[in-house]
Amino acid sequence: MKICWFNDNRLGLVEGDKVKDVSAALRILPAPRYPAEHGDLLIAHLDAVRAEIGKVAGSATVHDVASVEFLSPVANPGKIIGVPVNYLKHVEEAEAQRDVFTHRYQGSIREQGLFLKATSALVGTSHGVKINHPDRRTDHEIELGVVIGRKVYGISEADALSCVAGYAVALDMVLRGPEDRSYRKSPDTYAVLGPWLVTADEIADPGKLDLSLQVNGVTKQESNTEHFIMDLPKQIAWAASVYTLYPGDIIMTGTCEGVSPVVPDDVMRCHVEGVATVDVRVS
Repeated sequence: MKICWFNDNRLGLVEGDKVKDVSAALRILPAPRYPAEHGDLLIAHLDAVRAEIGKVAGSATVHDVASVEFLSPVANPGKIIGVPVNYLKHVEEAEAQRDVFTHRYQGSIREQGLFLKATSALVGTSHGVKINHPDRRTDHEIELGVVIGRKVYGISEADALSCVAGYAVALDMVLRGPEDRSYRKSPDTYAVLGPWLVTADEIADPGKLDLSLQVNGVTKQESNTEHFIMDLPKQIAWAASVYTLYPGDIIMTGTCEGVSPVVPDDVMRCHVEGVATVDVRVS
């Protein structure tokens, strides 16, 4: 199932080139309370929402995919976790361009550690990326986005994929410079997710997915998640050994070689096999 948030916070079911407005399915969600529990309410109750979507989809209003604006498929993530330099060729790229990538890119993934992006940086694919500091270089980084489906702390690699709700196209945009990663990767709009959530049952093996990114029709990044240095079960187990993971938490799983700068009016065509191909504009 492909589930999205679109337009004015409407819940959508994506089927082919159509979006069905299934906002009526939200009626099964428990009433919010204060203080709120950790986690995204819809993702925490995803199984029940999916069942309700099945009941209301037949009478739903239908829109063309091309006519709607896609918001982030996770409305309220507790955190966005980043995995650094997770492709060997990107490691080599960073080592060869120390003037761009700085000394912070030295060492193994575990030596560098996971990093966090501000949730205020999160936008949907239709929103696009707004260059935060036009006097500095902003780079694109295409990634597989993973959405956690249930609360978990301390999980084995063997069981790690069982806590995944689904997958999305992710852009881990980054401002180049000497500051800490979390600072440079957290400007507004520098975390793009979407255009929808593909539920985990639709992706047989997240460790064998093609991904690519073009800028204005020119291919810049192209690889496959089989080239992860640290595979997805290891990433999840590692993250869950440090943080409690909650429904709606997002893991951006690392980018491949070919990162390059973007400027206003560029269009990034982002592709993750089995998830989506989507254009994201830069302003």
